[in-house]
Amino acid sequence: MTLIGRYVFREALSAWLVVTLVLFVILMTNQFAEILDDAAADRLPKDAVFSILGLTSLRFITILTPIGLFLGIMLALARLNRDSEAAALAACGVGPLRLMGPIALLTSVLAAVIAWLSLVQTPAATRQIETIRAEARDALELGVLEAGQFTSPDAGDTVIYAREVVESEIRDVFVEHENGERVVVVLAERGRREHDAESGELSFVFFNGRRYEGSPGDKNFRVIEFEEHGIPVRQDEVEDDEIAVELKTTEELLRSTDSLDRAELHARVSAPVSLFVLMLLGVPLSRSKPREGRYARVGVGMLIYITYANTLAIARVWIERDQVPTWVGLWWVHAVLALIGLYMLLREAGAFARPLAYESAA
Repeated sequence: MTLIGRYVFREALSAWLVVTLVLFVILMTNQFAEILDDAAADRLPKDAVFSILGLTSLRFITILTPIGLFLGIMLALARLNRDSEAAALAACGVGPLRLMGPIALLTSVLAAVIAWLSLVQTPAATRQIETIRAEARDALELGVLEAGQFTSPDAGDTVIYAREVVESEIRDVFVEHENGERVVVVLAERGRREHDAESGELSFVFFNGRRYEGSPGDKNFRVIEFEEHGIPVRQDEVEDDEIAVELKTTEELLRSTDSLDRAELHARVSAPVSLFVLMLLGVPLSRSKPREGRYARVGVGMLIYITYANTLAIARVWIERDQVPTWVGLWWVHAVLALIGLYMLLREAGAFARPLAYESAA
C-alpha cells in the first residue's frame, strides 16, 4: 500500500472507531440498565450480569459496524475536503477511484469480521443468553417460596404461605388454588416442591392436612382430611418443538425451507454485504462544496441510511409472507443502492463529463 493509501486507511479506521465506540457506549449503557433491572427483580442470576452483557455486545457490534463505517468514511473524507487535502491529492492524480483502494481494504476486513459474527457468533451468543435466562426462570420457580410471605409461583392462580422453609420442605402451610370456578384451600403441617425436568411441571405435595373446596358465595363446601395430597401448579406452555429463528444456527437455516428461516438467513448475510453498499455511497457523499461545513452531508447520509435500513426491514417482511421469491430476497435492495452509489462515484470521478469543444476562430 502506498503512503497515501496508508494515510487514507488510517483516517477512515480512526473515524470508524470513534463513531462505533460512541454509539456502542450509548446502546450498552441502556442495555446494562435493563440487565441490572432483571437481576434486581431476580429474573436473572446476579453472577450472570456481565456474561449476558458481553454476549449482547456481539449483536450490537454487528448492528453498529455498518452505520459506523458509513459515517466514518464520510467524516474522514470530509475532513480531507475541508483541509484542502483532497484537492491536493486530486492535483497529484489521486481521485475518488484511487481513494477507494484503502477504503475497500478496510471494508473487506470489517466485512469478514461481521460475517463471522453474524453467521456464527451472534446466534451462538443468543442461544447462550436464552439458556441463562431459562435456568434463572427454573431456579426462580423452585426457589420462590420464602418463610412468612405470600407468594404465587404461577402468576396468581395459586397463593402459598409457609411459616417455615427448610431447604425443599415447607411447614405450617396455607394454600389457595383456583380450579376453574371453584376455590381450593389447603392447610397442612408440611409439604415439598416437586419439579418434573422433562415436562417442566411444578407441583406441591402436602402431608397431614385438610382440604376445603367450593365456589365463592356457595355454602356447600367439601372438606377432606388427608395424609398426602398433591396440587399441580399451572405453568406457561412452552412450544419445545418450535425454536425461535434467532436461536437457530446458520446451517439449520440453510437446510430449512420455511419462509421465516429464509428471511433470517438473508438478514444475517445482509450485514457484511451492506458494508460494501454503504462504502460505495459514503465516498461520493463525502464530497462537499468549498464553503460547506464538514458535517454538511452527514444529515443527507443519515437520511439515506435510514431509508436503506427501513427498506431492508420491509423486504424481510415480504420474504416472511412469501410475497417475493426466496432467490430475490434482500438482494434487490442492495443492488439498487449499490448502483446509485456506483453512479455517484463515477460521476465524481468525471466518467460522465463531456469533453470541451474548441472552435477555431474564422
